[in-house]
Amino acid sequence: MRLTTKGRFAVTAMLDLAMHEAKGTAHEKPVTLAAISERQNISLSYLEQLFSRLRREGLVNSVRGPGGGYNLAKNYNEISIATVIQAVDELIDATQCGGEKNCRNDKGPCMTHELWASLNVKILDYLSGVTLADVIASQTGKKIEMRARPKKA
Repeated sequence: MRLTTKGRFAVTAMLDLAMHEAKGTAHEKPVTLAAISERQNISLSYLEQLFSRLRREGLVNSVRGPGGGYNLAKNYNEISIATVIQAVDELIDATQCGGEKNCRNDKGPCMTHELWASLNVKILDYLSGVTLADVIASQTGKKIEMRARPKKA
């Protein structure tokens, strides 16, 4: 199974963002990457790279200037863990060949290729069904209040 720190850190950072955004008021302040970096012990420069990708994929919005930072672009229950992992170009792959079916030296699939490929599908299905809201609820023991997100023009 190859889920690298990139995918893990992206999920952790998005959960931190969601949890701290949920604590705000109706006029929430954006969450800074510096704050996430400090709370989660993730390098600020690494977070900047991850959030650049998350922003491009429409999962977060950036706010510039003093008091700037990031907010989620969608509701917590609309962002699956699989979406976060895929947004940072992370592949969920248990095969040795990256799904290319060239596991053996002769470039053919190994005898267990279909087993691992099937596991990939199950993992992706599972992570697609788990949202930020689900993980936050499991962490806090309570559902978080969803707020309306402004529509992009």
